[in-house]
Amino acid sequence: MSTTVNTKKIKKEIDKFQKSGNIQKAIETCQNAISQDESNAELHVKLGDLYMQWHLDIYQIKQYADEAITEYQRALESCVNSAEIYFKIAIAFYYKRELDKSLNYFKLALEHNTKLAEAHFMTAEIFMKKGDYIEALEAAQRAVDIAPFTSSRANYLIYCILSIINKDKHYKRFISLIASYLTLPFDKYARKEVIKKLSYLKFVPALLRISCLIFLKGFNENVLDMYREIIDKAPGFVELYVNLGRVYFELKRYEDAICEYKMAIWLDSLNLRAHYYLCQLYEELQDFDNAIEICKKLIEMQPNVAEFHCRMAQYFYLQGDIEKAIEYYQTAVTLNPNPEWTSVVAQTLGFIFQENTNDLDAAISSYQHAYSLNPKDVDIYLNLGNVFFEKGSFDNALIVYKKALESSPHNARLHCNLGYLYWGKGNIEEAVKEYEKAIQYDNTYDIAYNNLGVIYLDDYGRVKKAIELFDAARRYNPNYALANYNLARSIAITGDKVEAAKLYQTALEINNYTQEMDPSEIEEKIQDLFT
Repeated sequence: MSTTVNTKKIKKEIDKFQKSGNIQKAIETCQNAISQDESNAELHVKLGDLYMQWHLDIYQIKQYADEAITEYQRALESCVNSAEIYFKIAIAFYYKRELDKSLNYFKLALEHNTKLAEAHFMTAEIFMKKGDYIEALEAAQRAVDIAPFTSSRANYLIYCILSIINKDKHYKRFISLIASYLTLPFDKYARKEVIKKLSYLKFVPALLRISCLIFLKGFNENVLDMYREIIDKAPGFVELYVNLGRVYFELKRYEDAICEYKMAIWLDSLNLRAHYYLCQLYEELQDFDNAIEICKKLIEMQPNVAEFHCRMAQYFYLQGDIEKAIEYYQTAVTLNPNPEWTSVVAQTLGFIFQENTNDLDAAISSYQHAYSLNPKDVDIYLNLGNVFFEKGSFDNALIVYKKALESSPHNARLHCNLGYLYWGKGNIEEAVKEYEKAIQYDNTYDIAYNNLGVIYLDDYGRVKKAIELFDAARRYNPNYALANYNLARSIAITGDKVEAAKLYQTALEINNYTQEMDPSEIEEKIQDLFT
């Protein structure tokens, strides 16, 4: 059976141990007092506070948030209407990173005391971590309305949110930023944060030493140890977690890198570098679902950065969502950070229209846009000419290729494409000239050798010359199924059916990987050899 204790006296004794830094003795004293008065809500709250203080002590290995929550919940049994206790439970769940439970307890605290400004602010922080900027803005504004003179953090949070969701309202952001500075002296929590951040300046020499070490010896375990040592002394220094994540990434310790980036984001939900590097890491792991989620955050924070839209397009394309990929590529092109970069993106968009949607008119439009941005890029002419050829607009394709030759007369690909164009138009003589020029400017050009060989075999009937050309194509590209197939056709004409069969079989095996031809066409040729 419990007895009543002198709560005031006990709390003074506990405070004495607490101020001296002996938290363990303070906890033991409080536990002994509770064992004599189990229904004492004040002591349960005090014990919960002590556990939370211990939990937040970075030098303690064990976590004590659960013990704190238990004590607060015991206090609630006799103080069910205490907004303060609900608030303390919410804080404990927040530090456990159980945001949904934390948010629920903050709501309960506000149901019992709607004027609890700190609860509104912490609610805003949770919504920020969840990426719900509208809800975060409303909660932060409520905190300012309730405590306008002690709301430095809430005003700064409003400034950050408006920087994301309402970039045009510069005056509103400016007012929030100024208000955060003006109320800083009266916001004790904000003052603590500023003092804490200023204390990080003492680590500058150590960080410079780390930078020198990386420059001289690259990323290694010594760099990891040096970063960990600083983090132990400055656990709230966000950029340290980002830098440590980069070291883990370079050492290919990807899971560790993810943990560090997520920790940085936990501490600062708007940290651009942490989001960017985490996105890169998921891309490296080909985890495109997570890469997309992080990239969405980047776009929310920096909606006018074309690179982020381009990355998002790439992820959707690799997932097979062509429609979404086109949408994001088009946005990237519209933002147009610089002509050369945008030209490359427009070409990519043209390729997608050509290869994935068969919308040749859209492909032509994209390539023409790319040309207008960077008329010196020969690849644009090649791609545009190819689309015109595919569409059957041979005259337009010819004009484009010849235009490209004016700036790049020795470009083997251009001459090869011209050869194919003349060949398709039935102008064999000009086709031969162009293929020979392609080989002249690139004597390893396998496609030019193969196509010229087909002309010598099928149009001129010069089997020996064709064999030489097909052999050259195979020599420069051993995995060229079509060259093996055409060589087999040539050898079959000479009467060597066994060699021809071997070459057809080689073509068939290569084609299983390259998918250059219809395999049934090769199989039919093998059967015809012996029938």
